[in-house]
Amino acid sequence: MTFPDFFAEIPPLTLCDPLAETLGAAEGGLIEYHYADAVRLAGHSCPTVAGAWLMARHALTHLCPEARPQRGNFCVNLRTPQDTGTTGVVGAVLGLITGAAGEGGFKGFGGRHARRGLLMFGEELPAEVRIARVDTGAAVLLSYHPEVVPPSPEMPALVARVVGGVATAEESQRFAYLWQDRVRRILLAHGDDPAVLTVTPG
Repeated sequence: MTFPDFFAEIPPLTLCDPLAETLGAAEGGLIEYHYADAVRLAGHSCPTVAGAWLMARHALTHLCPEARPQRGNFCVNLRTPQDTGTTGVVGAVLGLITGAAGEGGFKGFGGRHARRGLLMFGEELPAEVRIARVDTGAAVLLSYHPEVVPPSPEMPALVARVVGGVATAEESQRFAYLWQDRVRRILLAHGDDPAVLTVTPG
């Protein structure tokens, strides 16, 4: 599998998962997630997947400034219902990284490490997403604004031709390049831009 070169430039996120350590799945419980893992989960790379990745990164940075984030120790709330727009994709990526899961999640092992009920949709929130630490209750509110990084002016015409099934091979290739170039700009050029991702105490 070959991904765009810029994927390798995106810093990974490393968490400690006590459940993985207990069950011998990862030495010391350390699990390193790469943007490509989110892409594998979603099946594609787009501004939505990029935004979910940035939300996770900023939340972990703000909530665990001096310690390794502990996977499974986060509760994730999303404002919109799971079946609305791209909310399900955002929730899936956030769940992958934080360990938070919905009603189908892991129930626990010996009364510990439960993940079920930590990922919830359709919550009343003043932002798109709220991520909180289970142990301390510290939380952040996050809202993502991909429109700050607009697509190339070429894209509307290319999208119409690709969606309409009439694009040439060259047009399809150009569309794919420009699509991923916007993702690249969001993640690398604007990954710390507060206009793209707002983070406030929650």
